[in-house]
Amino acid sequence: MNEPYLLDTGLESHSISFENPTGARGEGGKAASRLGIGRKGLPMRNIEAGETVQLCDIEEEGTIRHIWMTTNRSPANLRSMVIRVWWDDQEHPSIECPIGDFMGFAHGKVEAYDSAVHSLGSNAGMNIWLPMPFRKRARVTLSNEGTATRPLYYQIDYTLEDEHPADVGRLHVLFRRENPTTIKEDFVILPERSGKGRYLGALLGIRSLDTARWWGEGEIKIYMDGDTDFPTICGTGSEDYVCLSYGMQQTPFFYNGCNLNQEGFISMYRWHLPDPIYWKRECRITIQQIGWGREVEGGLYERQDDWSTATFWYEPIPSAPLPEMPDLAARTADIWNR
Repeated sequence: MNEPYLLDTGLESHSISFENPTGARGEGGKAASRLGIGRKGLPMRNIEAGETVQLCDIEEEGTIRHIWMTTNRSPANLRSMVIRVWWDDQEHPSIECPIGDFMGFAHGKVEAYDSAVHSLGSNAGMNIWLPMPFRKRARVTLSNEGTATRPLYYQIDYTLEDEHPADVGRLHVLFRRENPTTIKEDFVILPERSGKGRYLGALLGIRSLDTARWWGEGEIKIYMDGDTDFPTICGTGSEDYVCLSYGMQQTPFFYNGCNLNQEGFISMYRWHLPDPIYWKRECRITIQQIGWGREVEGGLYERQDDWSTATFWYEPIPSAPLPEMPDLAARTADIWNR
């Protein structure tokens, strides 16, 4: 990417979709339409309620470079469809997340924008650009956990013949939601992970339960490598963490910003790409639930809101299983419904 003029890399370029489900050379576009063989025969599939489809199963060493996908753009569907990814020989998935949040927007609300990690079209053309290395195998599934049949179009672009060290970081993505959060308890963005790793950032969704007062005075806390009561990295406020200031503005930028700020629904993100956050032994990340009100003595007060997060990080495998993801009812309750 930084040296696009280099040609002798030794890498092989491949792509998987319904038109070429194995990604093998010369195997794309063989399905027939009424126009004949190879004439747009299988660009998509309808995924039944309760059905899981395997999007890829690559049994070599390589790197997923990009995933594009689109489906029905209803908020409930974008929280009902769940992507899961297994790296190499690990039995439990390292990625488990509703597709909308994985693709960079909370509450299932489609608002076109782009960042260093995601791009989203106004008709739910969803993209993720993070490199996802693997040494032996990459298996990706998508589950329709909703109640209706939904269309799916997708493409996974990847390279083979990459040479990765045994301890290369594999992408991990976790979805969490607390609706509402617990008073005086910080919302957990990243539960404690052991071993080395790199925090990439998070997509944060907030539904303000008290829109008359400001919700976002809480500070991010990043505890790492021996931190106990107090963290090494400490922020100054929720909007400050995504590099904005004095309240929230719907302003999406390359590494930071807010891609939704409407009617008490907020979707914001921060990507630590040029400013990496590494840990050597363990890491845990939280954010406080603190508000501000003019009528409150001193201004600051403890509050509860509806918070969700899709958290992205790299760590080697074997890695610990992800915490249990909220079920369908918990994921879809009170999301954007217009």
